[in-house]
Amino acid sequence: MAKIYVFLADGCEEIEALTPVDLLRRAGHEVCTVSVMGRRQITGSHQIEITADAKIEEVDGSGGDVYLLPGGMPGTRYLGECGKLCSLLREKNQKGCRIAAICAAPSVLGSLGLLQGKKAVCYPGFEEKLTGAQVLTVPVVTDGNITTARGVGAAIDFALELVRLLDGEKAAGELAAQIVYNL
Repeated sequence: MAKIYVFLADGCEEIEALTPVDLLRRAGHEVCTVSVMGRRQITGSHQIEITADAKIEEVDGSGGDVYLLPGGMPGTRYLGECGKLCSLLREKNQKGCRIAAICAAPSVLGSLGLLQGKKAVCYPGFEEKLTGAQVLTVPVVTDGNITTARGVGAAIDFALELVRLLDGEKAAGELAAQIVYNL
Protein backbone atom coordinates (compact mmCIF):
# COMPACT_ATOMS: atom_id res chain seq x y z
CA MET A 1 0.00 0.00 0.00
CA ALA A 2 1.40 3.36 -1.06
CA LYS A 3 0.94 6.64 0.79
CA ILE A 4 -0.26 9.50 -1.38
CA TYR A 5 -0.52 13.17 -0.46
CA VAL A 6 -3.01 15.27 -2.45
CA PHE A 7 -2.55 19.01 -1.88
CA LEU A 8 -5.68 21.17 -1.99
CA ALA A 9 -6.26 24.92 -2.22
CA ASP A 10 -9.27 27.14 -2.67
CA GLY A 11 -10.14 27.23 -6.36
CA CYS A 12 -8.85 23.75 -7.10
CA GLU A 13 -10.60 21.81 -9.83
CA GLU A 14 -12.72 19.38 -7.85
CA ILE A 15 -12.70 16.53 -10.40
CA GLU A 16 -8.92 16.71 -10.74
CA ALA A 17 -8.56 16.56 -6.96
CA LEU A 18 -11.16 13.97 -6.07
CA THR A 19 -10.96 11.51 -8.99
CA PRO A 20 -7.40 10.48 -8.06
CA VAL A 21 -8.37 10.34 -4.37
CA ASP A 22 -11.29 8.04 -5.18
CA LEU A 23 -9.46 5.71 -7.57
CA LEU A 24 -6.28 5.47 -5.51
CA ARG A 25 -8.35 4.59 -2.43
CA ARG A 26 -10.27 1.99 -4.46
CA ALA A 27 -6.88 0.53 -5.38
CA GLY A 28 -6.14 0.14 -1.67
CA HIS A 29 -3.76 3.04 -1.15
CA GLU A 30 -3.62 5.44 1.78
CA VAL A 31 -4.53 8.90 0.52
CA CYS A 32 -4.18 11.99 2.68
CA THR A 33 -5.73 15.22 1.41
CA VAL A 34 -3.79 18.24 2.64
CA SER A 35 -4.97 21.85 2.64
CA VAL A 36 -2.44 24.61 2.02
CA MET A 37 -4.96 27.27 3.09
CA GLY A 38 -4.39 27.23 6.87
CA ARG A 39 -7.75 25.49 7.41
CA ARG A 40 -9.22 22.15 6.46
CA GLN A 41 -12.23 23.55 4.56
CA ILE A 42 -11.52 24.12 0.87
CA THR A 43 -13.90 25.68 -1.64
CA GLY A 44 -13.28 24.30 -5.11
CA SER A 45 -13.49 26.26 -8.34
CA HIS A 46 -17.15 25.27 -8.75
CA GLN A 47 -18.08 26.10 -5.15
CA ILE A 48 -17.98 22.49 -3.95
CA GLU A 49 -16.85 22.33 -0.33
CA ILE A 50 -14.10 19.79 0.43
CA THR A 51 -12.83 18.94 3.90
CA ALA A 52 -9.16 18.02 3.80
CA ASP A 53 -7.78 15.32 6.08
CA ALA A 54 -5.09 17.69 7.38
CA LYS A 55 -3.56 21.15 7.05
CA ILE A 56 -0.04 21.35 5.61
CA GLU A 57 1.13 22.65 8.98
CA GLU A 58 0.13 19.28 10.48
CA VAL A 59 1.93 17.12 7.90
CA ASP A 60 5.66 16.55 7.58
CA GLY A 61 5.27 14.78 4.23
CA SER A 62 7.63 11.96 5.13
CA GLY A 63 6.96 8.46 3.97
CA GLY A 64 4.97 9.54 0.94
CA ASP A 65 5.13 7.61 -2.30
CA VAL A 66 3.22 10.15 -4.41
CA TYR A 67 2.81 13.93 -4.06
CA LEU A 68 -0.12 15.11 -6.19
CA LEU A 69 -1.23 18.58 -7.27
CA PRO A 70 -4.67 19.15 -8.83
CA GLY A 71 -5.16 22.11 -11.14
CA GLY A 72 -7.79 24.81 -11.25
CA MET A 73 -7.50 28.51 -10.64
CA PRO A 74 -6.72 30.20 -8.38
CA GLY A 75 -5.89 26.90 -6.63
CA THR A 76 -2.77 26.33 -8.71
CA ARG A 77 -1.49 29.80 -7.83
CA TYR A 78 -2.05 29.11 -4.10
CA LEU A 79 -0.15 25.82 -4.38
CA GLY A 80 2.77 27.59 -6.03
CA GLU A 81 2.78 30.27 -3.32
CA CYS A 82 2.96 27.74 -0.46
CA GLY A 83 6.59 27.74 0.65
CA LYS A 84 6.31 24.54 2.68
CA LEU A 85 4.80 22.67 -0.29
CA CYS A 86 7.40 23.99 -2.73
CA SER A 87 10.25 22.97 -0.39
CA LEU A 88 8.69 19.53 0.04
CA LEU A 89 8.34 19.05 -3.73
CA ARG A 90 11.98 20.01 -4.33
CA GLU A 91 13.16 17.66 -1.59
CA LYS A 92 11.01 14.74 -2.78
CA ASN A 93 12.05 15.26 -6.40
CA GLN A 94 15.74 15.07 -5.39
CA LYS A 95 14.96 11.75 -3.70
CA GLY A 96 13.21 10.46 -6.84
CA CYS A 97 9.73 10.29 -5.29
CA ARG A 98 6.74 10.28 -7.61
CA ILE A 99 5.28 13.74 -8.20
CA ALA A 100 2.05 14.16 -10.15
CA ALA A 101 0.25 17.27 -11.39
CA ILE A 102 -2.73 17.88 -13.66
CA CYS A 103 -4.15 20.79 -15.66
CA ALA A 104 -2.53 24.11 -14.65
CA ALA A 105 -0.61 22.52 -11.74
CA PRO A 106 2.34 21.27 -13.84
CA SER A 107 3.21 24.99 -14.04
CA VAL A 108 4.14 24.79 -10.34
CA LEU A 109 6.59 21.99 -11.17
CA GLY A 110 7.95 24.06 -14.06
CA SER A 111 8.52 27.08 -11.83
CA LEU A 112 10.46 24.88 -9.39
CA GLY A 113 12.70 23.53 -12.17
CA LEU A 114 11.39 19.98 -11.75
CA LEU A 115 10.46 19.55 -15.41
CA GLN A 116 13.91 20.31 -16.84
CA GLY A 117 14.54 17.84 -19.68
CA LYS A 118 11.29 15.93 -19.05
CA LYS A 119 8.25 15.30 -21.22
CA ALA A 120 5.20 17.00 -19.71
CA VAL A 121 1.66 18.13 -20.49
CA CYS A 122 -0.66 20.78 -19.09
CA TYR A 123 -3.87 22.67 -19.69
CA PRO A 124 -3.70 24.56 -23.00
CA GLY A 125 -2.25 28.03 -22.47
CA PHE A 126 0.12 27.04 -19.66
CA GLU A 127 2.77 25.48 -21.90
CA GLU A 128 5.24 28.37 -21.51
CA LYS A 129 5.20 27.80 -17.74
CA LEU A 130 6.60 24.27 -18.12
CA THR A 131 10.15 25.60 -17.97
CA GLY A 132 12.66 23.23 -19.53
CA ALA A 133 10.10 20.59 -20.50
CA GLN A 134 9.40 18.95 -23.83
CA VAL A 135 5.68 19.78 -24.01
CA LEU A 136 3.39 17.15 -25.49
CA THR A 137 -0.37 17.16 -26.18
CA VAL A 138 -1.28 13.63 -25.03
CA PRO A 139 -3.75 13.26 -22.11
CA VAL A 140 -1.17 11.93 -19.61
CA VAL A 141 2.59 11.42 -19.67
CA THR A 142 5.05 9.96 -17.20
CA ASP A 143 8.74 10.80 -17.54
CA GLY A 144 10.89 9.39 -14.78
CA ASN A 145 9.35 10.29 -11.43
CA ILE A 146 7.02 12.98 -12.86
CA THR A 147 3.49 12.32 -14.14
CA THR A 148 1.47 15.15 -15.70
CA ALA A 149 -1.99 15.35 -17.26
CA ARG A 150 -3.85 17.95 -19.34
CA GLY A 151 -7.11 18.58 -17.47
CA VAL A 152 -10.49 17.41 -16.23
CA GLY A 153 -11.06 15.19 -19.25
CA ALA A 154 -7.88 13.27 -18.41
CA ALA A 155 -8.57 12.87 -14.67
CA ILE A 156 -9.45 9.15 -14.87
CA ASP A 157 -6.50 8.42 -17.17
CA PHE A 158 -4.27 10.36 -14.74
CA ALA A 159 -5.47 8.35 -11.74
CA LEU A 160 -5.22 5.04 -13.60
CA GLU A 161 -1.68 5.91 -14.69
CA LEU A 162 -0.74 6.38 -11.03
CA VAL A 163 -2.34 3.02 -10.17
CA ARG A 164 -0.40 1.43 -13.05
CA LEU A 165 2.86 2.91 -11.79
CA LEU A 166 2.20 1.79 -8.21
CA ASP A 167 0.53 -1.59 -8.79
CA GLY A 168 1.15 -2.64 -12.38
CA GLU A 169 -0.77 -2.84 -15.63
CA LYS A 170 -3.05 -5.67 -14.46
CA ALA A 171 -4.26 -3.78 -11.38
CA ALA A 172 -4.92 -0.63 -13.41
CA GLY A 173 -6.86 -2.66 -15.98
CA GLU A 174 -8.93 -4.36 -13.28
CA LEU A 175 -9.75 -1.00 -11.71
CA ALA A 176 -10.73 0.44 -15.10
CA ALA A 177 -13.08 -2.51 -15.61
CA GLN A 178 -14.49 -2.12 -12.09
CA ILE A 179 -15.47 1.49 -12.81
CA VAL A 180 -16.69 0.57 -16.32
CA TYR A 181 -14.13 2.85 -17.95
CA ASN A 182 -13.66 2.61 -21.72
CA LEU A 183 -15.53 -0.68 -22.00
